[in-house]
Amino acid sequence: MTPTAPSRAPRLWSRMRGLSMHAIIWVVGAMIVVPLLYGLVSGFKNTSELSSNPFGLPREWVTANYTGLLASGSFWRQIFNSTVIALATALVTVAASALAAYVFARFAFRGRELVFTLFTIGLMFPFAVAILPLFIMLRTFGLLDNPLGVILPQAAFGLPMTIIILRGFFRNVPGELEEAAIIDGCTAFGFFWRILLPMARPALATVSVLAIVTSWNNFFLPLLVFTEQDWWTIPVGVQQFKGQYAQDTARILAYVVLAMAPALAFYAVAERQLIGGLTAGATKG
Repeated sequence: MTPTAPSRAPRLWSRMRGLSMHAIIWVVGAMIVVPLLYGLVSGFKNTSELSSNPFGLPREWVTANYTGLLASGSFWRQIFNSTVIALATALVTVAASALAAYVFARFAFRGRELVFTLFTIGLMFPFAVAILPLFIMLRTFGLLDNPLGVILPQAAFGLPMTIIILRGFFRNVPGELEEAAIIDGCTAFGFFWRILLPMARPALATVSVLAIVTSWNNFFLPLLVFTEQDWWTIPVGVQQFKGQYAQDTARILAYVVLAMAPALAFYAVAERQLIGGLTAGATKG
């Protein structure tokens, strides 16, 4: 009896710790899901019922709040603009960062760590700090009311984090693999394109998702660059819609829910791909 008694304490502690972690996960999940469900259900109400019955189910489901927005051409134009800008930003960010991270990870040259440190310092400066010189630069190059005026700055501000993530992954690739590729006649760029990038799919997927989500949620830069309604993105559209229908709270909630739906759908799909890529990388390792 006495030898088994002490072994029960770590087992009990491990079980309690597991229950605590599950409780925290449920609480955090509820904090995320409950506001989404509230906005979804409230979008089916009218404003008067939303004031008198804010938390209950609608007495009469008002589908016109959603169908009216889905039939609007401006809403779909904003979805298209946000999608194009987000994909282009991710492409530029990942392409430039992958090349830079490859150089920082696999080549030894004087001043390498200094240059890499300069990139990491970029994490310390928020976008708002550079807003005035950035606006002057965009105006000088004629990039106002141009999607490149949003894509290029977003890619530039996304470089530091992306380079840090990819450099760490590239440095963990065994040097023997590169030596074997060079012996087989593979050039440095050939090793990067044919071997390193396919092995780095989990890391590339991670930074691509980060770049797309960051671009999709960016509000300040599109508001600064775009004055024409034809190039408004979803965050700018939500703000303008809120100002136009300030008294119709239910319709605003419906707009917000529809604006979040593509991002949530993309993240659900991307999460599965990320898990599959990480699992494949682990099994190949």
